[in-house]
Amino acid sequence: MSRRRSLPYLLLGVLLVLGCATGGVVVATQLGHREAVLVLARPVTVGQELSAQDVREVSISVDSSLAVIPARSRSEVQGRAFAYSLPAGALLTRHILGDARIPPPGQAVAAVGLKVGQYPSDLQAGSRVTVVVAASDTSTGSTASRSSAWDATVTGVHSSANDQVAAVSLQMARDDARQLAAAPAGQISVVVVHGGVR
Repeated sequence: MSRRRSLPYLLLGVLLVLGCATGGVVVATQLGHREAVLVLARPVTVGQELSAQDVREVSISVDSSLAVIPARSRSEVQGRAFAYSLPAGALLTRHILGDARIPPPGQAVAAVGLKVGQYPSDLQAGSRVTVVVAASDTSTGSTASRSSAWDATVTGVHSSANDQVAAVSLQMARDDARQLAAAPAGQISVVVVHGGVR
C-alpha cells in the first residue's frame, strides 16, 4: 500500500529533475550565444555623425529586447547622427541614432561658462553632476551659506582655445535651468556625483 502511495511522488520527483535539467540546458545555451556588437570607443555629442573611429567591437550575450547593432553592420550606420550625447563604452543601439532627442518633455538644456577649478578636469558628456551656485552676501562681500544646487546631466563640454574656460551644456529640470541661467557665472561650480557617467 505504501509503495503505491509513494509512486506518484517518485514520478513527480523525476519530472522535476528532468524539468530543471532542461531549463539548465536552455539557460546555458542562451548564455553561450555571444555576438560581436558595436560600442562607443570615445564620447560623442548629440548631432555628431558616427565615424569608424567612434566605435569598437565587443562580444556579448545579446538580450533580444535590445536593438543592438551587430559589428557586421558597421558600414550601414556610419555617417548617421547621434540623437544623444553619450560616454565612451555605451552600447550602440538603433534608438540612439537619428534626430536629436534632447531635451525630453519637462527638461531643458542650460549652458554655463566655467573657468578652470569650477569643474572636474575629466568632465564629459553623460556625466551626472550637481550644479552649485553660491550666493554672495552683498553687505559683506563674502559668500553666504545659502547656496542653490540642482541635479543635471552633462550633454556637452567645449573648451576654449586656451583651455581656460569651458562651455558646459547641462540637461536639467526646466524650472531649474531657468534659475541657473539667471545665476552669476563666477559663482557656478559643477560637482560630479556618485554614478559618474550615465
